[in-house]
Amino acid sequence: MRYLHTMVRVSDLESALNFYCAKLGLKEVRRTENEKGRFTLVFLAAPDDRDAQGDRSPMVELTWNWDPENYSGGRNFGHLAYAVKDIYALCEKLAAAGVTIHRPPRDGHMAFIRSPDGISIELLQEGRVLPPREPWISMPNTGSW
Repeated sequence: MRYLHTMVRVSDLESALNFYCAKLGLKEVRRTENEKGRFTLVFLAAPDDRDAQGDRSPMVELTWNWDPENYSGGRNFGHLAYAVKDIYALCEKLAAAGVTIHRPPRDGHMAFIRSPDGISIELLQEGRVLPPREPWISMPNTGSW
C-alpha cells in the first residue's frame, strides 16, 4: 500500500491555485477536465516529493465542481501537513503574500495557515527545531487552526 493523495474541494480554482502554487510552492503534476461530470481535478505535489518520487509522489487533489457550491467546515477535514526547510522564511513569505499565520511558529517547529477554502495546513520544520525568535515568539494565535 502507498499513499496517493488527499482530495480537497475548492470553490474558486484560480484562487486555490494561487494559494497552493504561487504562495505555498506546490507544483501542478496533472489536470483532468470532465465536461460530462462538470468538474476539474488538479493534482499538486511538493517540489521535494515531486523531484524524489516523480509521479508516485504524495499529492493534493483540488476538485473544482463547475456548478457553484458552498463548502463549509474545512476544519472538519483535519489538515494537510508539509515539512519545510525553513519555517520562519516560509511564514515570512506567506505573510508578505497576505496569508494569515493562524498559529505562528513561536517554537521554531510548527505553524498553521488556512487555504482560501478554510482547509487547515500544518507547516513543520524539517530536521532540527529552529531557535525561537521574534516576531514569532510574541505573536498570538489568530482565529482557529
